[in-house]
Amino acid sequence: MQAQLRDDAHGVISFVGVGSNMDDPAARCGEALCYLSQVSGIRVLRQSSFYRTEPVGFEKQDWFINAVAEIRTVFTPHELLKATQEIEDKMGRVRGPRWGPRVIDLDILLYGQEVVEDDELVIPHPEFHKRRFILEPLREIASYAIHPVFGVSIRGLMERLDDDSRVYLCRANGEPCLA
Repeated sequence: MQAQLRDDAHGVISFVGVGSNMDDPAARCGEALCYLSQVSGIRVLRQSSFYRTEPVGFEKQDWFINAVAEIRTVFTPHELLKATQEIEDKMGRVRGPRWGPRVIDLDILLYGQEVVEDDELVIPHPEFHKRRFILEPLREIASYAIHPVFGVSIRGLMERLDDDSRVYLCRANGEPCLA
Protein backbone atom coordinates (compact mmCIF):
# COMPACT_ATOMS: atom_id res chain seq x y z
CA MET A 1 0.00 0.00 0.00
CA GLN A 2 1.76 3.10 -1.19
CA ALA A 3 -0.70 5.93 -0.70
CA GLN A 4 0.34 9.42 0.25
CA LEU A 5 -1.31 12.20 2.20
CA ARG A 6 -0.53 15.45 0.43
CA ASP A 7 -1.75 17.65 3.27
CA ASP A 8 -4.26 17.74 6.09
CA ALA A 9 -7.08 18.70 3.73
CA HIS A 10 -7.15 15.32 1.97
CA GLY A 11 -8.54 12.06 3.20
CA VAL A 12 -11.29 10.91 5.53
CA ILE A 13 -11.33 11.42 9.29
CA SER A 14 -11.59 8.01 10.94
CA PHE A 15 -11.27 6.62 14.44
CA VAL A 16 -9.37 3.44 15.28
CA GLY A 17 -9.69 1.61 18.59
CA VAL A 18 -6.50 0.11 20.04
CA GLY A 19 -6.43 -2.57 22.72
CA SER A 20 -4.19 -5.17 24.32
CA ASN A 21 -4.07 -7.34 27.43
CA MET A 22 -0.93 -9.40 26.80
CA ASP A 23 2.82 -8.88 26.89
CA ASP A 24 2.94 -5.38 28.49
CA PRO A 25 -0.34 -4.03 27.08
CA ALA A 26 0.52 -0.33 27.39
CA ALA A 27 3.73 -0.88 25.43
CA ARG A 28 1.86 -2.92 22.79
CA CYS A 29 -0.74 -0.16 22.37
CA GLY A 30 2.01 2.44 22.04
CA GLU A 31 3.80 0.27 19.50
CA ALA A 32 0.61 -0.15 17.45
CA LEU A 33 0.01 3.61 17.43
CA CYS A 34 3.59 4.12 16.28
CA TYR A 35 3.14 1.60 13.45
CA LEU A 36 -0.15 3.25 12.48
CA SER A 37 1.57 6.64 12.22
CA GLN A 38 4.23 5.17 9.91
CA VAL A 39 1.78 3.90 7.27
CA SER A 40 1.88 5.99 4.12
CA GLY A 41 -1.69 7.09 3.54
CA ILE A 42 -2.51 7.50 7.23
CA ARG A 43 -1.84 10.50 9.42
CA VAL A 44 -2.49 10.15 13.14
CA LEU A 45 -4.05 13.46 14.19
CA ARG A 46 -4.73 12.78 17.86
CA GLN A 47 -4.79 9.92 20.28
CA SER A 48 -6.59 9.48 23.55
CA SER A 49 -5.00 8.69 26.85
CA PHE A 50 -4.62 5.04 27.72
CA TYR A 51 -7.35 3.47 29.82
CA ARG A 52 -7.15 0.33 31.96
CA THR A 53 -10.35 -1.58 31.29
CA GLU A 54 -12.17 -4.54 32.70
CA PRO A 55 -12.64 -7.41 30.22
CA VAL A 56 -16.09 -7.63 28.63
CA GLY A 57 -17.62 -10.86 27.36
CA PHE A 58 -14.87 -13.33 28.25
CA GLU A 59 -14.13 -12.11 31.78
CA LYS A 60 -11.56 -14.64 33.03
CA GLN A 61 -8.54 -12.86 31.57
CA ASP A 62 -6.24 -9.95 32.34
CA TRP A 63 -7.54 -6.40 32.13
CA PHE A 64 -6.94 -4.46 28.91
CA ILE A 65 -5.30 -1.21 28.00
CA ASN A 66 -7.43 0.67 25.45
CA ALA A 67 -7.10 3.90 23.50
CA VAL A 68 -8.53 5.54 20.39
CA ALA A 69 -6.67 7.29 17.56
CA GLU A 70 -8.16 9.93 15.31
CA ILE A 71 -6.63 9.56 11.86
CA ARG A 72 -6.93 11.07 8.42
CA THR A 73 -6.57 8.53 5.64
CA VAL A 74 -6.72 8.35 1.86
CA PHE A 75 -7.46 4.64 2.10
CA THR A 76 -10.86 3.17 1.38
CA PRO A 77 -12.42 1.40 4.38
CA HIS A 78 -11.21 -1.99 3.10
CA GLU A 79 -7.69 -0.67 2.49
CA LEU A 80 -7.67 0.72 6.03
CA LEU A 81 -8.79 -2.67 7.34
CA LYS A 82 -5.94 -4.32 5.45
CA ALA A 83 -3.44 -1.81 6.90
CA THR A 84 -4.64 -2.40 10.47
CA GLN A 85 -4.56 -6.18 10.00
CA GLU A 86 -1.00 -5.96 8.66
CA ILE A 87 0.02 -4.11 11.84
CA GLU A 88 -1.71 -6.75 13.98
CA ASP A 89 0.08 -9.52 12.06
CA LYS A 90 3.45 -7.75 12.39
CA MET A 91 2.89 -7.54 16.14
CA GLY A 92 2.12 -11.26 16.44
CA ARG A 93 -1.65 -11.21 16.78
CA VAL A 94 -3.13 -14.69 16.70
CA ARG A 95 -6.88 -14.88 16.12
CA GLY A 96 -8.44 -16.58 19.11
CA PRO A 97 -11.77 -16.72 20.88
CA ARG A 98 -14.12 -13.78 20.49
CA TRP A 99 -13.41 -11.21 23.23
CA GLY A 100 -10.42 -13.30 24.32
CA PRO A 101 -6.88 -12.25 25.19
CA ARG A 102 -4.84 -10.54 22.50
CA VAL A 103 -1.46 -8.97 22.04
CA ILE A 104 -3.07 -6.21 19.95
CA ASP A 105 -6.46 -5.36 18.52
CA LEU A 106 -7.08 -2.54 16.03
CA ASP A 107 -10.72 -1.82 15.20
CA ILE A 108 -12.07 0.75 12.77
CA LEU A 109 -14.75 2.46 14.83
CA LEU A 110 -15.82 5.20 12.43
CA TYR A 111 -14.86 6.07 8.85
CA GLY A 112 -16.19 9.56 8.25
CA GLN A 113 -19.95 9.23 8.20
CA GLU A 114 -19.91 6.11 6.02
CA VAL A 115 -21.78 2.93 6.81
CA VAL A 116 -20.16 -0.25 5.51
CA GLU A 117 -21.60 -3.71 5.99
CA ASP A 118 -20.26 -6.71 4.13
CA ASP A 119 -18.64 -10.09 4.88
CA GLU A 120 -15.26 -8.49 5.70
CA LEU A 121 -16.10 -5.27 7.45
CA VAL A 122 -18.80 -3.49 9.43
CA ILE A 123 -18.50 0.27 10.04
CA PRO A 124 -19.39 1.79 12.37
CA HIS A 125 -18.01 -0.94 14.57
CA PRO A 126 -21.13 -2.90 15.58
CA GLU A 127 -20.49 -2.94 19.34
CA PHE A 128 -18.79 0.34 20.11
CA HIS A 129 -21.92 2.24 21.16
CA LYS A 130 -22.42 -0.36 23.93
CA ARG A 131 -18.83 -0.41 25.24
CA ARG A 132 -17.52 1.94 27.91
CA PHE A 133 -13.92 0.92 27.10
CA ILE A 134 -14.37 2.39 23.61
CA LEU A 135 -16.63 5.34 24.39
CA GLU A 136 -14.47 6.77 27.22
CA PRO A 137 -11.33 7.29 25.08
CA LEU A 138 -13.42 8.30 22.05
CA ARG A 139 -15.26 10.90 24.13
CA GLU A 140 -11.91 12.27 25.32
CA ILE A 141 -10.83 13.20 21.79
CA ALA A 142 -14.11 13.49 19.85
CA SER A 143 -17.17 13.91 22.05
CA TYR A 144 -18.82 15.77 19.16
CA ALA A 145 -18.46 12.91 16.62
CA ILE A 146 -21.80 11.60 15.40
CA HIS A 147 -22.65 7.92 15.09
CA PRO A 148 -23.78 7.67 11.45
CA VAL A 149 -26.49 5.10 12.11
CA PHE A 150 -28.00 6.51 15.31
CA GLY A 151 -27.39 10.22 14.63
CA VAL A 152 -26.21 10.66 18.23
CA SER A 153 -22.94 12.21 19.42
CA ILE A 154 -20.37 10.23 21.38
CA ARG A 155 -21.31 12.35 24.41
CA GLY A 156 -24.96 11.37 23.87
CA LEU A 157 -24.05 7.69 23.57
CA MET A 158 -22.18 7.93 26.89
CA GLU A 159 -25.26 9.47 28.54
CA ARG A 160 -27.37 6.51 27.36
CA LEU A 161 -24.79 3.81 28.15
CA ASP A 162 -25.85 0.78 30.22
CA ASP A 163 -22.35 -0.74 30.42
CA ASP A 164 -21.12 -0.48 34.02
CA SER A 165 -17.74 -2.14 33.42
CA ARG A 166 -14.79 -0.45 35.10
CA VAL A 167 -12.61 1.89 33.04
CA TYR A 168 -9.73 3.85 34.61
CA LEU A 169 -7.64 6.61 33.10
CA CYS A 170 -3.99 5.51 33.13
CA ARG A 171 -0.85 7.27 34.14
CA ALA A 172 1.90 7.39 31.52
CA ASN A 173 3.18 3.95 32.62
CA GLY A 174 -0.22 2.31 32.12
CA GLU A 175 -1.07 2.16 35.83
CA PRO A 176 -4.56 3.32 36.80
CA CYS A 177 -5.09 6.69 38.42
CA LEU A 178 -6.41 6.25 41.92
CA ALA A 179 -7.76 9.76 42.39
